[in-house]
Amino acid sequence: MTTHRTLKKTVQGKPKIAERGSRVRATYHQLRELIVHGRLAPGTRIIEADLTSRLSVSRTPVRDALRLLQQEGFVLGNSAGGPKSRLAVAPLTKEDARELYRIVGRVEGLAARQTAELKPAIRAGLAKKLRSLNDGLRDLARAGLPDPNRIFELDLSFHRNIVEPSAGPRLLALHNAIKPQTERYWRLYASAIVDRLSVSVAEHAQIIRAIEEGDGDAAEHGVEINWQNGAERLCKVIDTLGERGSW
Repeated sequence: MTTHRTLKKTVQGKPKIAERGSRVRATYHQLRELIVHGRLAPGTRIIEADLTSRLSVSRTPVRDALRLLQQEGFVLGNSAGGPKSRLAVAPLTKEDARELYRIVGRVEGLAARQTAELKPAIRAGLAKKLRSLNDGLRDLARAGLPDPNRIFELDLSFHRNIVEPSAGPRLLALHNAIKPQTERYWRLYASAIVDRLSVSVAEHAQIIRAIEEGDGDAAEHGVEINWQNGAERLCKVIDTLGERGSW
């Protein structure tokens, strides 16, 4: 039988648990932003004490947040021959880029197939929006001095508008977990990648056509090819500029 005292402790304990979860989520998002935007550079050794001071939080939410980031691949363990694993920001390498882009391509490809199966009126409106975004990318590709930040915003919106109209909560959660890792590569290598933008614009046009025509196979294949080719374009840039943070 539950006593009044036991019930009171249980009720009082719930806000504390929720508060701790909120601190962990906030710390996780802060750390992920630092990594994605390069303020925690690839290969940087992670020292919990430094992060607690930087974020003004205790070690517990930092430790829990790092565990989540390690599960998602933003942070890696490196034992360096010692008994205790040391954490560091994941490096940016050709091997990682190919794996990452392939995964994102599969996830977005599935979403593109589902989007191509929506009702014709919805597809027509979506195709119009996607075409407008891609026209913006085409204009920037033709410009003498393209704006990397604007290109990133348009490209991000293009892919998001393929995924969000049809993806369920699980697919969205998976996409939201993996997609930000591609932003790390973009922000570091953007100045060199934009030179290859016109090729991506042409690939986007094929995806739009497939969605507009309701061709799920072509939409899925087009998105996967766009990401696979994007990985190869990126790897050529990495060959020139070098990998970042490799041990």
